[in-house]
Amino acid sequence: MLALSTDSLNGYGLNRIFAFAKEAGYEGLDLYISQKLYDTQNAEYIKNLTAEYKIPIVAMQLPDPTPKRLEKAIEIAKAVNCKVIVVQPPKIFSVRQTSWLKTQVPKIRAKENISIALENAPSDMILGFIPKHAMNNVVEMKKFKHACIDTTRVASKRQDLIRIYKTLSKYLVHVHLSNVKGSKKYYLPDDGILPLESFLTKLKQDNFPGSISMKINPKYLNAGNDEKMMKHLRDMKEYYNKYFANVEV
Repeated sequence: MLALSTDSLNGYGLNRIFAFAKEAGYEGLDLYISQKLYDTQNAEYIKNLTAEYKIPIVAMQLPDPTPKRLEKAIEIAKAVNCKVIVVQPPKIFSVRQTSWLKTQVPKIRAKENISIALENAPSDMILGFIPKHAMNNVVEMKKFKHACIDTTRVASKRQDLIRIYKTLSKYLVHVHLSNVKGSKKYYLPDDGILPLESFLTKLKQDNFPGSISMKINPKYLNAGNDEKMMKHLRDMKEYYNKYFANVEV
């Protein structure tokens, strides 16, 4: 299923994002839960939008998972019948948070019957050589059992996307799709260094059951210029159709 990350249109209200996604033909939305955007934390409001636009929330992104924030995210997920919550790796010195993610979140996942997936960490470093995030490799992601691949982060670490996918394919529940072009991260999928065409085709051949979410930096979508932005959204949908939806297996 093709989804659009609401973070791709950061700056627009949630209602307009639903409207844009509907007009461009996307099948679902990937809700970025922001502590600064209260609409993204209002379960009843989000539920009403899904009913009005007939677009489901297929995944949710929780950028700084804590017990309280995860509890709230699960509440929203249940209200809108969302089955995937993507959490970010904790900071390297957040020992308590790391332990909680490793030991308690799998129990919460089983109890609530919701896929709580760990996303691959950014390439950020401290002092140039210490990874900024814990749980910062595919071994940790495999141990967590449920995984989400962010393709730009794969490129930023100069990793092989297809190899990373093959390693995590058994655990993969969601994908954040974007490309990298020079210094431009979260760039448009059809232009950049990543072999996204091969990646998408491989996902289709393997009958990937999860959602593929376009997660693009808003400035590369020309956010603020509705006409140009809508063209980009439609072009990305055509790209998805060509290399995933319409691929014959």
